[in-house]
Amino acid sequence: MKRLLQSLILIGLLCSSITYANLVDTVSMVKPSVVGIGVYTPTGRQKNQLNGTGFVVGDGTYIVTNNHVIDAELDDNLLQKLAVFTGKGPAAKVRLATLVATDEEHDLAILKIEGKALPALTLAKNDFIKEGSSIAFTGFPIGAVLGLYPVTHRGIIAAVTPTIIPVDDSRQISIAMLKRLRDPYLVYQLDATAYPGNSGSAMYDVKTGEVVGVINKVFVQQSKETVISKPSGITYAIPVKYLHKLLKKHNIKS
Repeated sequence: MKRLLQSLILIGLLCSSITYANLVDTVSMVKPSVVGIGVYTPTGRQKNQLNGTGFVVGDGTYIVTNNHVIDAELDDNLLQKLAVFTGKGPAAKVRLATLVATDEEHDLAILKIEGKALPALTLAKNDFIKEGSSIAFTGFPIGAVLGLYPVTHRGIIAAVTPTIIPVDDSRQISIAMLKRLRDPYLVYQLDATAYPGNSGSAMYDVKTGEVVGVINKVFVQQSKETVISKPSGITYAIPVKYLHKLLKKHNIKS
């Protein structure tokens, strides 16, 4: 019995080491495709404002993020423009971007950047991945304060769950929940914690780096946790199948 237990522990440690090794390689591959999303103000004292995260797809000029990351109104008097930030820290560069597609229902947006193409990530197929699957995501948590330094978190798919939850009292229903009550859809619930700034991060398979979802810190959380007096801060991700639909609708190759 003792030998069996020792063997199981050894196997567990070996598997963990292999997973870690895979993740090290995968993160190195993914990072060049992770960008910051924000606003460029050429006439302002603070020229760059980082609002969230995005990632490169398609031909290298398309960027995916959450719709709520880019929905703030730009000030024309300050000549503000949507911007994509590449690179790292003080060496970050600004790439002006235009909005080419949005999906408000699934909180997705696609931008197109000017200039040279960036390394693009590969999207997984439309199928939902299984609960318990190992995932990771790389982005800029609290990036507005900490700057453009990519951070990686890892975890598992804890559940595949509807975007809304039942309520006992109609007074608990928010406007956002009402909109989604008509046609709820399934999202991923994670056991890893995302932070403000992580919205729009690519959630990917730790072994292959294929994108399986888009991290959503605000949009889904407001729907599912409105009825909780002290929100748990659970992290959710929009399945990549909805991104495939948006790309196809606008004739953007994935």
